[in-house]
Amino acid sequence: MRDPVSSTNVLSVGYDEPTETLEVEFSNGSIYQYYNVGSALFQQLMQAPSKGQFLNAYIRNSYPYSRVG
Repeated sequence: MRDPVSSTNVLSVGYDEPTETLEVEFSNGSIYQYYNVGSALFQQLMQAPSKGQFLNAYIRNSYPYSRVG
């Protein structure tokens, strides 16, 4: 389940703590799941002033991912 966020590039973000899976829906309609993302990093993402910049800087090229939508 994803929650809407205030961002230009990101529409919604969801996190599953037991599997450490971060799911991100982008404004272009694509949905990605990022794996092995710790809950502390997820909390930092949610508190970041720019979700898109945070994703690019700390998550996008650092964690395995799959496009799911």
